[in-house]
Parts: sequence; C-alpha cells; structure tokens
Amino acid sequence: MALLPAVVAVVQLGRIHPDEVYQALEPAWWRVHGYGVLAWEWRDGIRNWAVPGVLAGFLKLASWLGITDPQGYRAVTALPQLALHAWSLWAVYRFAARRAGSAGGWLAVLLVGLYGPVVVFAGRTLSESFSTSFLLVAMEALDRREREVRAGLVGGAALGLAVVTRYPSAIFVLAALLWLLAMRRWRMFLFTCLGGLVVAVGLGLLDHLTWGSPFHSFIAYVRFNVLSGDAAARFGADPPRFYLMPLLSAVPAWAWCAVPLALVAAKRKWAVSLPLACATLYLAALLKTAHKEERFLYPALVLAVLAAAPLVAAFITTQARRELRWGLSVMALGVGAASAFYFPPFDLRGDEFRAIVASTRREGATGVLIVAEGLWGAGGFFYLGKEIPWLTCDWPRDEAFQVAMRERRFNRVVTIDDRTLPELEAAGFRTVERFGRQSLLVRD
Repeated sequence: MALLPAVVAVVQLGRIHPDEVYQALEPAWWRVHGYGVLAWEWRDGIRNWAVPGVLAGFLKLASWLGITDPQGYRAVTALPQLALHAWSLWAVYRFAARRAGSAGGWLAVLLVGLYGPVVVFAGRTLSESFSTSFLLVAMEALDRREREVRAGLVGGAALGLAVVTRYPSAIFVLAALLWLLAMRRWRMFLFTCLGGLVVAVGLGLLDHLTWGSPFHSFIAYVRFNVLSGDAAARFGADPPRFYLMPLLSAVPAWAWCAVPLALVAAKRKWAVSLPLACATLYLAALLKTAHKEERFLYPALVLAVLAAAPLVAAFITTQARRELRWGLSVMALGVGAASAFYFPPFDLRGDEFRAIVASTRREGATGVLIVAEGLWGAGGFFYLGKEIPWLTCDWPRDEAFQVAMRERRFNRVVTIDDRTLPELEAAGFRTVERFGRQSLLVRD
C-alpha cells in the first residue's frame, strides 16, 4: 500500500506545486552538485535544510550507484518518503485496530491508503506530504494507553518532525497538547513535550550550522508569513469560502457517514478523538489565514479521514452478511479513490516533465527551451540532470525564444500543443517524440 503513491509520483513525474521541486528536489541537487536554481526562500533563510539534506544524501547514493537518469534518481530519493509513508500506514492500523478490531484496522488502512489525496500527495516531495505522515505517526502514539513514556517520546518527536518539515504544523502541536491536557493525561503530556524538545534542539543546531543562528529559519518564516503580512501581499489573500469547494469535493462520502456513527458512539462515552480535534483546530486556523491554497488542506483532510476510518470500518466489518461487508467495502474504497480527480484541481504537468527528462536522455543535448512554461513551473536542473543552459518562454516574440533560436547550443525544445511549431521548424527543429500534448523537438 505504501508503494502506490511512490510509484505514481515517480512514473507520472510532474508536480502538484512548484514547491515540490524548488523547496526540496532542487535544493538537494544544489547541495550535491554545486549548481541549481535556489528560490528566494533559500537566499533569505526562510527554510531549514532538513528535508533537502536527507534527499541530498539519497541523491549522492544514486550518484555512487551510477544512476544518472532523472527518473532513476527520482526513484532513489523516493525511498525515505516511502519508508515514512509505510510507518504512517502502520500507525493507521494500530489506531483503528484499537477501535474496530484487527479486520477493521486493515480496512481502515485501505480506506486511508487508497484515499485519493493520499495517493496523489504521499509520494510527492511537498512539505504537506512529509508533515502529514509524521502527524499520522504522532496521532497513533499519543492515542496509546500503554507504555506512556515511550509513546509520549515517539509522539512528541513525530510532532516535532512534522513541524521541522512544515512550520504551519505547529498548530497541530498546540492542538495535540491541549487535547492531552483536556484528557488529563499528564504523564503523556510531559513526555510528549520532552520528545518534541529533543527535535527542537536538533532544529536549532541545524539552523545554527546552516544559517548562522539557532532557529533562524523558523523565526524568519513566522516573521514573513504571520507577523508581517508579506505572504498575503505577495501571493494573494482569499476569503474563508475559498476552501468550501475543495472540502466538499475532497472529503469522501464514507467519511461523512462517520458523523452519525460518531453520534451513536458518543452515547457510549467515546471521547472526541485526537486527530479530529487537531484537524478541526487546524482548519479553523486556515480559515483565518489570509493566504490560502488547496494543498494547505491536505493534513486536515487526512487526519479527518483517520478519525472517521475506524468508525466506518467497525460498522462494515460487523455486518452479518458477507456480501454486504464486501459490497460496502468496495463502495467506500471506490468513492475515496475517486477524490483524486478533484483534489488537487489542477494540471500535474506529467507529460511536460517526462518530455523534459527525455530531452537530455538523448546524446548531445547542450541547451533546452521550454515553451508555455515559467521558471517556477519547470523541473529545474534536477529533472534536466545536466549543467546546461535552459530557458522558458510563452511566444516567439519573447526574448528567451529569440535567444534560443539564435544560439545553436539550444538544440532541444519542449512545447505543448505544437505552440510556436512553424517558428521552431524554420529554425531547424524537428519533432522526434510526443508525450500526450507535449512534443520534444531537436536540431542538429
């Protein structure tokens, strides 16, 4: 089950958001090879080097193994995330099995693991993807009633790593600690704080070594995104209704069915679960935040699904008729998987990225022009795999297009729907391969 998102990400390529490339893969490439496109966050110190550092280690491993194909070393960089996702799914099983038994636990793993947004996001190098996997581990650990010292340390460390990989996940830490206090789980609260403190010390040391002062990236992030209002000014602000349609389209019908089941369970004095409490508080914070993006919802969606899965799984697995159990299971899994068609609601650029990778696989590539794409939409040097010049443009009148036509070192072009094809052919390019709507052109 954990393999599925990794295989989808590596085979499909593309990206959900530019951050998938320029906040993870490209900095890792720069770390290993000494060149690459570093976004402004890496100049201003608004990010920490934890995730790019780990990915850089696996990129170095790929280099030692002689893997030079971009899709090949992308697969190698998927290994740590694959392991993390497998850990999170095991946590889902343990969390659900406490409430729905072993059969219900395995069904819950299917419900969460085949949930459309999880299939799309969990293999992607987005901060939301890494952080959510750590949050699933934390939710299960803090839910335990046995061996609370170990559970608290694991849960606190997982919460800390969720924040290291994505700073807005600090809201989940606050929510989890408030939940523990409300449940009067003082011992768990204490060791959760201790586990998180260890990770915090590690983050402070990492920032000191890379940015020159402890917690430099966290402070810079809070200043930019929370205190100054610069994030909304630069990237735009939206009203709370921005999240209405993504929520309605991304939450599967079986999760809504958990609401009446939860009301029935409440009569048996079942407390509000930790993941539901965390998802609710985080969603409230998102609605109040000016800058909004659909991907920000992902952690809340997965935790809400985690809260709902045991209830639905218990209901299904306790049905007397086998045909009914199988029918309801297949229906729930199908509805959950279908959510992938609506969230995220934009083009992943899979064909374009596969064409970019193919552009440098052919011998003799010395320069690449990408038509109908901007700098932050392209795959960077990570997907080119070579230290060669590359440009992006929209139309023949653009300066980048004119430069690429004049300079013979630009001998590869990736374009969509044959845009600028007459001008490219006039400059000596010919189409050699197609990837859906994308075309790869070369010239001698």
